[in-house]
Amino acid sequence: MRTAEISRNTLETQITVKVNLDGSGQARLATGVPFLDHMLDQIARHGLIDLDIAAKGDLHIDAHHTVEDVGISLGQAFAKAVGDKKGIRRYGHAYVPLDEALSRVVVDFSGRPGLEYHVDFSRARIGEFDVDLFREFFQGFVNHAQVTLHVDNLRGINAHHQAETVFKALGRALRMALELDPRMADMVPSTKGTL
Repeated sequence: MRTAEISRNTLETQITVKVNLDGSGQARLATGVPFLDHMLDQIARHGLIDLDIAAKGDLHIDAHHTVEDVGISLGQAFAKAVGDKKGIRRYGHAYVPLDEALSRVVVDFSGRPGLEYHVDFSRARIGEFDVDLFREFFQGFVNHAQVTLHVDNLRGINAHHQAETVFKALGRALRMALELDPRMADMVPSTKGTL
């Protein structure tokens, strides 16, 4: 089983993340940011990745530190759980619609952090959630998972739908990239021999 547990304790946040990359899509989420929990559940459910995330942050200020640090911690957990990357497919992609919204996410477990993020939300807030924080989440995840990630919302009018298609597509893309290919069982999917 490809599992990992990460704890991150700073003056701003205290976070514990447990992941099982070979799970069944179960999620126990308590970040203190309800819309973030809803999006993380999409990753778990559509990625068939078990997630257990608990966070306490300085929400009396705002959600910035909590959202960013959850992204960082989740990235660290993914990097640890995937290990040497032997046998993985490495690349994953998904297009996901939800009513009028459509998003595409492409991921490469390259060992190099890179984020291309193109989401023009139709409004600045979804309920109490500031949509600018999604970029911070993805940047933290990318930097610490050491992945290249392209996130594109191709169309959408409803900001909730836009966000949900992005996170569902991320779950599906991660599922594809992390799937074990029996033909690559003892090989790293790179001409370098390492990722």
